[in-house]
Formats: sequence, C-alpha cells, structure tokens
Amino acid sequence: MDESRTVNLRPEYQRRSRWTNKQKSLLVESFLLNIPIPPIFLFEGDLARYEVMDGQQRLLAIREFLSNQFKLSSLTVLAPLNGMNFAQLPPRTKRTLERATLSAIVLLKESRAALRDSTTSRILELKKFVFERLNTGGKQLNAQEIRNAIYSGKFNDLIIKLARKPLFTEIWGIPPYSDDNSEGDYESPERKKNNLYKTMGDCQIVLRFFALREEGRIKGSMRSILDNRMEDWMQMDDSSALSAEKEYLERLDVAHSLFDKKPFRLSKDETSKPSESMYDAVMIAIDRLWKDKDQLLRSRVEVKTRYWAALDTPEKIEQFSGRANTASDVKRRIDAMTTMFSEAIRDAGFHTS
Repeated sequence: MDESRTVNLRPEYQRRSRWTNKQKSLLVESFLLNIPIPPIFLFEGDLARYEVMDGQQRLLAIREFLSNQFKLSSLTVLAPLNGMNFAQLPPRTKRTLERATLSAIVLLKESRAALRDSTTSRILELKKFVFERLNTGGKQLNAQEIRNAIYSGKFNDLIIKLARKPLFTEIWGIPPYSDDNSEGDYESPERKKNNLYKTMGDCQIVLRFFALREEGRIKGSMRSILDNRMEDWMQMDDSSALSAEKEYLERLDVAHSLFDKKPFRLSKDETSKPSESMYDAVMIAIDRLWKDKDQLLRSRVEVKTRYWAALDTPEKIEQFSGRANTASDVKRRIDAMTTMFSEAIRDAGFHTS
C-alpha cells in the first residue's frame, strides 16, 4: 500500500520540531525489547486518507530507520547495536523489528462534530478538540503551535505560505525553500536548525502584521491579540486570502527597499538580526501611509536619517526593543514610527495624503 496516499504524516496542525537521533534510537530499542508503545491517533479524512493527530514523530522515526536514514545511538540496554542502521542489524534482530506492532486509534469521518468550548465559545471540530486533549502533556506547545493546531483554514494556510516566500526568508535569515515542495525540501537539515522555523516563530511574525493593522483591536495581551485575529479569520474565503497575500507582500517589499534590504533592525551592525517589535512598527506605519508609499520611497534618505537618530542611544533603543510589550507600548511604537515616516516625507518636500 502506498503510505503517501493513505496516511498524511504532516497535517496542518502538527508542530515542526523533530525528534533527535537519540529519541528515534530509543524508540527502536523499545520495539526490540517489546516495551509497550503508546498508540497513535488517526483522523479519517476524505477518500480513506488518514491524518496523524498524535504519533507523527514515532511514525517518521520508524520510516526513517527502516529506510536506513539514521544509525542507532545512545542505546544502553542494546548497546552493541549502536552505530548500525536497519540494513546492518543481525538477521534475527531485523525479524524482531519487522514483527513489531504499533496500535492505532482511528476517529472515523462519521464522528466529526462541532463542539463548543465553554470557556471561550470557540467552535472546534472533533479532531481539534482531541488534539488539544492529547497535547496537554509532554513537551509544551508554544502559542503559535497551538494556533496552528486549532485555527486551521485559509488564513492559517496563508500565514504558512507567506512565511515561505523568498523575501520573507531572506529578511529573517531562514534557509530558503525550493519551488518543488519536495519531501527533501521539507526535511531541510539547515532549516530544521533555524529557531524561528522550528518554533513556528516565522508564522507568528506574519500573523503580527494582520493582528495589529486595526488600531482598535490592539488591546489586552499580545497573545490574546494574535489569538483573536486567528479566530476572527477562520472562515476567510479565497478572494480575501488573495487580497491579504498581495497587501502583505507589497508592504514587506516597501520595507525591504526602504532600508536597503536590511529592514527592522535596531543596530547598523551588518550582523544584527531584525527585531519583531521594530517589524511591527515599520510594517504598520507603512500600511497606515500606504497612499503615500511612492513619496515614502523617494524619501528613503530622510527616513533612514530619522530612523537611526531615534536609535542613537541605549535609552532610545530600549523604547523600540519590544521588552515593554503591553498594548499601549505597541501602539506607542507604531504611532512613533508613523509620525517619523510622515515627517521624513515632509522633510523631503512631499505632502502626505
């Protein structure tokens, strides 16, 4: 049976992080020692295709070992097997592994139902509800991984798509994606080492722009601001997604051009990394002044002069660093950047709309 046609190991709500070689090796050792392995949970989608809700890492580890993609390491009970891949195992050990079983619990398509969470009034599909329950233990999911799990839909797909764009990955120092969306590209060793990618921080950065565009919605904690935007746009349609994609990329391109391909930094040091708090301020300021984007670009010398003047002391940098992250702090930074850009346009002899 063709696994790729029947089991989706990467449904949209799975986290990106991967097991270490030691974790994968210990799983293989557990099978060989006949130690009980927790069952995996599958959700039946369309046409008898199953999505893995819990157990993705175990299935990937099994597949990788059987295809000789890693060698066993850090084994203590079966230490003589360290350094061997599947093909190198003794015949008897191979047969033991081939006879091993892993149980699965399947939630059938007919079980799909809408459930209301009594604390937040969110409407959750059964598979999302189960996912939350399954992931209450073990390694704690971060806020964006939970959003990715619960708020699936066209808006979540858009966020992931934008985080893959070459302009975005270039700015944030994430290894670029290939155009073919191949399995090898998904498993890029370089990208798996990137902290923004591993934690879905790249997706959260994209989300911040959409969440902060409307000033009236900047209230409460940053987490609640981001959660609310995801919930509000769960039912986004194709037309709205296309418009949102175009608007985001246009504004990102202006920021990229305005700061000589090095936007969102708190320091002129070429090795400095972009700042999320400065990203918020710059992107939303550009969005607010979108009708004046041409004048803004023609005023780039004045923009950069004022920008770096606003960051010429540690005290000033502190104001934009993002350490203060209340709703009022976020608003203040955005307002300051918008005023700064408007004044730069006037310094250059242009008028704002």
